[in-house]
Amino acid sequence: MIQRSETSLLGGTPLVDPFGRAITYIRLSVTDRCDFRCVYCMSEDMNFLPKRDLLTLEELDRLSTAFVSRGTKKIRVTGGEPLVRRDIMTLFRSLSRHLATGALEEITVTTNGSQLAKYAQELADCGVKRINVSLDTLEADRFRTITRWGDLSKVLAGIDAAQKAGLAIKINAVALQNFNEDEFEKMIRWAHGRDMDLTFIEVMPLGEVDGQRVDQYLPLSRVKAQLLDSFHLDDIDYQTGGPARYVRVRETGGRLGFITPLTHNFCESCNRVRVTCTGTLYMCLGQEDAADLRGALRSSESDGPLMAELERAILRKPKGHDFIIDRTTRQPAVSRHMSVTGG
Repeated sequence: MIQRSETSLLGGTPLVDPFGRAITYIRLSVTDRCDFRCVYCMSEDMNFLPKRDLLTLEELDRLSTAFVSRGTKKIRVTGGEPLVRRDIMTLFRSLSRHLATGALEEITVTTNGSQLAKYAQELADCGVKRINVSLDTLEADRFRTITRWGDLSKVLAGIDAAQKAGLAIKINAVALQNFNEDEFEKMIRWAHGRDMDLTFIEVMPLGEVDGQRVDQYLPLSRVKAQLLDSFHLDDIDYQTGGPARYVRVRETGGRLGFITPLTHNFCESCNRVRVTCTGTLYMCLGQEDAADLRGALRSSESDGPLMAELERAILRKPKGHDFIIDRTTRQPAVSRHMSVTGG
């Protein structure tokens, strides 16, 4: 376990933004590296960050503990692909102490599934109850096309291992025009048949990629209309703390989510912030304003500078983002890649 002097987890003032939203959920990126090169996420020839720029596992633990002391109840570990970070289970084992005390309610993971066969049982042993697996197609050739380097059979084996370990799984699928539209019904029946939730996501305009996102963008309003030809979708009052809006598919009994940053943004109830693997805090996924937490961490062994920087940053959290994709807007809405920000 990571050893350091513990920030007191008692009596910390909650972090509340200017619009009265308490920050209870952080998405913590542990690496910008990934063993896939998904076409909507990054270029094939990526230049990744040097190791010295990344927060150490000890710094990631210290930072997470500071957030927990100020009211964070949920931490989602992301990347890049978080499970390719060397010795990453050391961080999970350390963070699990906050689950044991009740200071933290949940640790979750977003993964591409490539390393799940190796790590699923360890994640469960560390108190992880559920994970998100990014999977846009069930066709092996298409999977190779969309990920460039991925092997679908390894991901499916990872899902098997995760379910064997007792992890609840939600499948995240990016809806891509002229690519996976014909698979949506199949994916719903497959996921629900294995007792997994499924969420469709609109492609987000982050970072330069090969090609144009306007050619990838498929509004989920169209997807939902298409699904109504095959399914009855009943609105339900279900939330996981994230931005998805859920329906119950009457024919399968399973839950289906929609994340719509473009056709219907989810900002009004946003309780989230994102921390990159370099310690940059983004108060909003769709804005460039950020705070340097790495500098505050490394400036002092005391958490005073870190807490002060956190408080200043949260007071700048905007009301919402301004994502747009159209043919007159050739540049991405935000220049950084999703793999840097954290998925």
